[in-house]
Amino acid sequence: MQIVYGTGNKAKLEQVKSYFEINKIDIEILSIKDIGFSEDIIEDGKTFEENSMIKAEAIRNYCIKNNIEAIVVTDDAGLCVDALNGAPGIYSARYAGDHAPQEEVLKKLLNNLKDVPKEKRTAKFVCVLSAILPNGEKLVSKGVSEGYIAEQAGPLGKLTYGPVFIPKGTNKVMNEMSEEEVAKFHSHRQVALTNLITKLKEIYKF
Repeated sequence: MQIVYGTGNKAKLEQVKSYFEINKIDIEILSIKDIGFSEDIIEDGKTFEENSMIKAEAIRNYCIKNNIEAIVVTDDAGLCVDALNGAPGIYSARYAGDHAPQEEVLKKLLNNLKDVPKEKRTAKFVCVLSAILPNGEKLVSKGVSEGYIAEQAGPLGKLTYGPVFIPKGTNKVMNEMSEEEVAKFHSHRQVALTNLITKLKEIYKF
């Protein structure tokens, strides 16, 4: 049994592999690059759940055509800011336009929140994972990280909104935290993966 995870990002793939290792599940996890998938997927859903499943179904169809028997797992994630009525939400990756630099994305977000006091700058990271098993069964898992938006950006790099997102229970933005510190606050992807792994364990008796 293999898992095809819907990413070509090596760092994200390694993170996913580490969660399976922590849970003592010995299974090969491949990226879409590993299986030769390079199709453009039109994510026209209205929710994280819809967009995640759109990606899963596209990769699943490719696997069927190419006789690849694997569990397909995809994710859709983003930042939802309460004072902005949930924006950027599903448009998090293109909030300042397609392929906009991180600095431009953060500048737009902070400008839109410039008159909002700290107590009303609450936000959450959301991650939804969709899995399609070889028999066609579908699983969905969701993870949420609560926090608020800083008034100015911290160190750039890593997660797009990491320089401005302060997890609940701390006073540092995510990009100022070590991997160990981030893990303590149960990142949205970590929660979603843990929930999905629990479901897979029940089905496959790993």
